Amino acid sequence: MELNASVSAVVTGGASGLGEATARALAKKGVKAAIFDLQKERGQNVATEIGGIFCQVNVTSDESVAAGFRRAREAHGQERILVNCAGTANAIRTASRDRKTGEIRYFSAKDFDRIIQINLVGTFRCIAMSAAGMLALDPLASGERGAIVNTASVAAQDGQIGQAAYSASKGGVNSLTLVVARDLAQEGIRCNTIMPGLFNTPLLQGMPDHVRDALGAQVPFPPRLGNPAEYASLALEMIRNPYFNGECVRLDGSIRMAPR
Repeated sequence: MELNASVSAVVTGGASGLGEATARALAKKGVKAAIFDLQKERGQNVATEIGGIFCQVNVTSDESVAAGFRRAREAHGQERILVNCAGTANAIRTASRDRKTGEIRYFSAKDFDRIIQINLVGTFRCIAMSAAGMLALDPLASGERGAIVNTASVAAQDGQIGQAAYSASKGGVNSLTLVVARDLAQEGIRCNTIMPGLFNTPLLQGMPDHVRDALGAQVPFPPRLGNPAEYASLALEMIRNPYFNGECVRLDGSIRMAPR
C-alpha cells in the first residue's frame, strides 16, 4: 500500500510512546492520521502537530470506539490503516505470601480481567469495527482494501514473574493475528502484529536513569532500549508490503526475558 495523502489511518494509543511515533511517521508520508486515546491534552497536541485529529476513546467501550471511528471518518474518510497500540500492564503474582506478615494473597480475577479487556478485547473491538468499515472501500490496484497492525509483546512468549494477565492478553493478540488475516483475506485486508521488547516508552521513562540503563544493557544488540521510531518503521513496512500478512514479529534486539 502506498502511503500518501489519499490514505487515512487510525492509531490507538497514539498520544504517546509507540502509537505517537507511528502516527508521526504516517503523517510524514502524508497520511491523514486520527489518534484514539484517553489522554486528551497530549493527544490533541500531537494531533495538531501532525495535522491530524484527536478522538478521546476508551477501547473497552463499544460506544466510545464507534464514536471515535465516526468522528475520524467524518474528518478523513474511511481509514485503510489501523494500528493498535493502546494497552496497559500490571505486575501481580498469581498467589503470594507477604514475607513480613505471612499473609497469603492471590491475583483477583477482576484485576486480571481489566488487562484482558484493554489489551486483548479492546484490540479486537477496534479490529472488527475498522475492518467492517474497510469492506465498503474499493480495492486498490494491488487488490488491497486495508492493513491492520497490532501490538503484542515479547511477554507473549517469555512472560516474567507477575505478568500472567499481561502475557495472556498479548498472547491472545498473537493468536488472533493469523485468524483475522484469514477471515479478511478474500476482502483484501491484511493483519500483522509486532512484539516489542524493552522500549523507551512512558512506562519506562518514569524510572530512574540507572534502572533504564541497566534494562537496556540486558539487550544483546544493540545494548539499549528500543526507540519508538524503530517500532514505527516496522509498522510502516507491514503496511507498505502487500506480502506481509498473518505474521507476529519480535522487535527486541534478540533479548529473551528472564523470569524477573
